[in-house]
Amino acid sequence: MKRPSRSVMFSFILWLLFSWHQAFAVEEKVPGPCLNKGKKWRIGYYEGGPWQHYRESLKVTVKGLMERGWIDKQPLPEVSLSDQPSTLYLWQSLSTSLKSQYIEFVSDAFWTSDWEESKRPAVREDCIRRLQDGYVDLIFAMGTRGGKDIANDRHAVPTMVMSTTDAVQSGIIKSAEDSGLDHVHARCDPTRHHRQIRLFHDIFQFKTIGAVYDENDPDSRVLAHLDKLEQVGKERGFTVIACSARDSIVSLHEAVAGFRRCVSRLAPQVGAFYLADMQGTEADFLWETLQPLIEHKVPTWSARGSMLVQRGALLSVARENFEYLAPFYSEVIARIFNGAKPRAIPQIIKEKLRLAINLETAKRIGYEIPPNVLKVADIVYDRVEIPVADP
Repeated sequence: MKRPSRSVMFSFILWLLFSWHQAFAVEEKVPGPCLNKGKKWRIGYYEGGPWQHYRESLKVTVKGLMERGWIDKQPLPEVSLSDQPSTLYLWQSLSTSLKSQYIEFVSDAFWTSDWEESKRPAVREDCIRRLQDGYVDLIFAMGTRGGKDIANDRHAVPTMVMSTTDAVQSGIIKSAEDSGLDHVHARCDPTRHHRQIRLFHDIFQFKTIGAVYDENDPDSRVLAHLDKLEQVGKERGFTVIACSARDSIVSLHEAVAGFRRCVSRLAPQVGAFYLADMQGTEADFLWETLQPLIEHKVPTWSARGSMLVQRGALLSVARENFEYLAPFYSEVIARIFNGAKPRAIPQIIKEKLRLAINLETAKRIGYEIPPNVLKVADIVYDRVEIPVADP
């Protein structure tokens, strides 16, 4: 496989050094803890279903509030990203044992439809009704489905949309600079995935790239970053070859099987492959999924971070951790509880990320890694971790 040019590598190193930085900053002092007319502020939680990133976002938010004095400092339940993704256990722990003079995580203000579309309307309507009744003073809406269900004009409760793939493209908010509703705030980094795709193209200069999405799911083009791939493709002169596979409202076994069929179909046709936020890219079963791409020497990029690189994807820009969100989310909450409209609070934050690469995958596809790439890589896996089980 062709080595990138020196000019490409130079721009690549500059990109890593300067492009990932935290952009959210407010000049005025963050207001301190306060009560809600002599009472604690009541917080609720809504999600489409369990996801590790939702739980981690909640944990760092709590830690940030501890640092700002809204919550007494105390240990939180330790659950790693690779464990059961459910946030319910954490929420129950927060609602029963959290010590705070100012904040209450309301035990029965937790809504999830467990990714079951048949449950979603009833769960959504129950949450909206409680919001209309003023049952809580702030609601966390996790993920794309959470944001689409709750960030609307059917209620006026301050709503923080968290952990979405793209809140703007999903139609949750008007723009990165303006949520469009006074009571809505949504964290976003509107160019994050564009930057990743450009970097991938800088390194390999591919003419075609493969991607999988679920044409039956209206949110799938966003989750698969298909529009972003096509936008950068027009800019850079490469073509996106997409394949549809059922991914939502199907079992993990069906999702992985469908994704594998698409990979087998696309592998002989493409010069690169993009692994997006889909059930079919489940890390435990990824290595078998990637085999047609390995056979055809196709480099792969994981939009899901280093977890998939550890399991066989070639490259990713991995989130350093979730800790950078702690001051951001806790500041947003502090400002809301001190009277600011969520819409008036800046939404953009650019993540500080790390390059991840898998040496065994590089060897198998014949990619000679330039020394400069290894020098700037933060996470280097020298082998592929392959679980025993298959779906």
